Amino acid sequence: MQLVKFISLSLVIFIGGARAEVIGNLPEPITNNAVAAAMTKNGWQLYSFNGLKRGKDWRAVSNSVYRFDLKSQQSYPIKTVPYQTGRLASIAVTVKNKIYLFGGYTVAENHEEKSIPSVHRFDPQTNEFQKITEMSIPVDDTVALVYQDRFIYLVSGWHDVGNVTDVQVFDTKSGRWFFATPYPGKSVFGHAGGIVGNQMVIADGVFVSGVRDLKRQFAMSDESYIGIINPNDFTQINWQKLPSHPGPARYRMAAVGDPTNEQVIFVGGSVNPYNFNGIGYNGEASGPSKHAFAFDLKTKQWQQKPDSPIATMDHRGLLMLDGAFFILGGMLDNQKVTDNILKVF
Repeated sequence: MQLVKFISLSLVIFIGGARAEVIGNLPEPITNNAVAAAMTKNGWQLYSFNGLKRGKDWRAVSNSVYRFDLKSQQSYPIKTVPYQTGRLASIAVTVKNKIYLFGGYTVAENHEEKSIPSVHRFDPQTNEFQKITEMSIPVDDTVALVYQDRFIYLVSGWHDVGNVTDVQVFDTKSGRWFFATPYPGKSVFGHAGGIVGNQMVIADGVFVSGVRDLKRQFAMSDESYIGIINPNDFTQINWQKLPSHPGPARYRMAAVGDPTNEQVIFVGGSVNPYNFNGIGYNGEASGPSKHAFAFDLKTKQWQQKPDSPIATMDHRGLLMLDGAFFILGGMLDNQKVTDNILKVF
């Protein structure tokens, strides 16, 4: 397949003394996409998997894969994920420079949604996918965190008809699944989190608040928890509830652990939870946020961060490379699907 290069001039914005910029563009607008980074012979590459294209209906659900070369700031479409239909709300992480892509859900023409169990491993050196396992409990809109560059933790998430509190752990060395100490808060989807060492922080998400006229009702959770993994038993997590973070609870924030500063960073999201098209479950259009904050693992306190230069929402992760933080795609004001590659700070 012929590769087409996409080059964009950077839009540079200075905010709060920090340099933030749109450093490039994906080959096309995409949102609710899984993101990950890996090193190749050409340097750091940022990847986008699956997601929703600008049509924002069942036809726009994608299995496309895009690669952004951080050094040249050029973007390339590469082969699609090898399944028949696209997926939303999948999630990706990198272990030993291989990218693991988990689940997501499909959307049928009649709007039926199905959580998918498959897990694929992507090799950035060859651009090849391999299906390696299936989740014990298929979840989408989950949080995936890596411990010891080996264990992948899937915390809570949506399974077909409801949320689960399960914490599933995949051992990339043995290929086995384990269950860890369950998440103690409300079972949620669209939450966000990060990990530094053996300490993970999970914030917000959406829970089922009740049933009305045979339809599930959804509401934001403002709960946050820190989970400390037992160094002698990776399945044992000591969960502790945290005080409220700065600002209101938000849905589908971008988040990542920052090992340099021992913080977990959260950016963007929306205060109004929504269906995949960006329209709230309450029927109102959802808007994005510029808000950013962090939990400092040294002081065990929340910190306000400088706002992002652009309000964004509908994310599946925040990428950190060499001290900089990146968002790929997402939604802007008026639920506009974007191709921006944003260096936040």
